[in-house]
Amino acid sequence: MQELSNGLRFPEGPVVMPDGAVALVEIEAGRITQIAADGTKTTLARLKGGPNGMALGPDGKLFICNNDGFIWHEEPGMLRPIGQATDYTGGRIEVLDIPTGTLTVLYDRCGDHRLKGPNDIVFDPNGGFWFSDLGKFRARDRDHGGVYWAASDGSRIVEAAFPVPGGANGISLSPDGRVLYVAETETGRLWAWDVEGPGKLKKAPWPSSHGGRLVCQFPGFRRLDSLAVAASGNIVVATLVSGEITTVSPAGDIVHVEKMPELMPTNICFGGADMRTAYITLSTSGRLVAMPWHEPGYRLPHS
Repeated sequence: MQELSNGLRFPEGPVVMPDGAVALVEIEAGRITQIAADGTKTTLARLKGGPNGMALGPDGKLFICNNDGFIWHEEPGMLRPIGQATDYTGGRIEVLDIPTGTLTVLYDRCGDHRLKGPNDIVFDPNGGFWFSDLGKFRARDRDHGGVYWAASDGSRIVEAAFPVPGGANGISLSPDGRVLYVAETETGRLWAWDVEGPGKLKKAPWPSSHGGRLVCQFPGFRRLDSLAVAASGNIVVATLVSGEITTVSPAGDIVHVEKMPELMPTNICFGGADMRTAYITLSTSGRLVAMPWHEPGYRLPHS
């Protein structure tokens, strides 16, 4: 494992750029940072709220899930969110044009409902993207999470699965685009839906609260964060509390566990010429690390 950068303010949402640099969000600092191979940091944008998940979209633009911020707790060697920001008004999807630095709000609601805490995002091959909304948590209550599809030109947004009571977090598609995977944070469950079209998911009947089918219930006390998909179709999940990256087969079997050097590895993405380099954010300690991976990752659209 190689440490590429440290001193980051709760990094998440890593994206491998065309030149091999890694762009990521620093949620607490409200900025998008690019890290070159030699560790040089460049600020691409400063945002209000809380930039969270991120993906490279059409025309080389970055599409950003903004959860609109947290209250933070900090102690030596650890930074972590502990609740909804005091100036919170609602979440949104933003688009960053990198050459100009122009930041645009693409969506802040779905119909009559404001987005709460957009978290993670993945593009499909059909001109749109799926994203998760974790919701926000407060001292004595929390929002339900949900799963959404939206057109990349801002013309249409669909609530595709709701509610995800434990918070919809990591989201990705199978390599053939036919299955959508979502990690539910607080329950330690990985869910799947068959994709029937843009914004349309095949729903399992009651008692599934959102129509998803359970792929894997993680053992013990484990919370789930972001995820990526390998070229094989395996689902690679950043696993909190246990401090692991867990690989789950499409059949639901845990087939590989990689121990991390902290309890809160939050995101993983793949890059390199052979897609066998894993980039992982270690958020509470503020680090971006890279390591060779045992199988190649799936090359995402627009990458």
